[in-house]
Amino acid sequence: MFKKCVILIVSFITLLIITGCKNVVEEKADALTKTENKEEKWKQSPLFESGGYTMIGEEGRLGFIYDDSEVLKFYPDKTQKYMWHVWGDEQELDGKFTVIASNQDDGEQVPLLGVERLSGPNNGADRHEPSHLSLPKHGMWKLDAYIDDKLFGTIYVEVHKK
Repeated sequence: MFKKCVILIVSFITLLIITGCKNVVEEKADALTKTENKEEKWKQSPLFESGGYTMIGEEGRLGFIYDDSEVLKFYPDKTQKYMWHVWGDEQELDGKFTVIASNQDDGEQVPLLGVERLSGPNNGADRHEPSHLSLPKHGMWKLDAYIDDKLFGTIYVEVHKK
């Protein structure tokens, strides 16, 4: 009986130690991942030409009219009109179009756009959609575009200090 109690106590202590170590390792891994994500340098997406306009984004996939001029630059809480352009096949482009912005520094997420259906062809793109966008603070932002909740493409933009 005494032997069974000792084995049970040793087993319980071993289980506590293993569980504690596992939690510490998981916490350190989470912290490391967060640090790596913060240190990962986001760069503004490249500019490209389509239909006589300069756009920012992924050429032949996703972009909006933007030329990094003072008029179109992003500034905190400045609302500006941007025309989205999307390239792809009919089935791929048929669905709800949404855009969610994420801030690199703190991970804040902001819903930017949500329309049931993209408009027709424009400026060399298969579909387009006008929008009014505003981001709340300076820094790098990742704009994830979804069609029917499936990630379609990503654009990185810088919001400049006022």
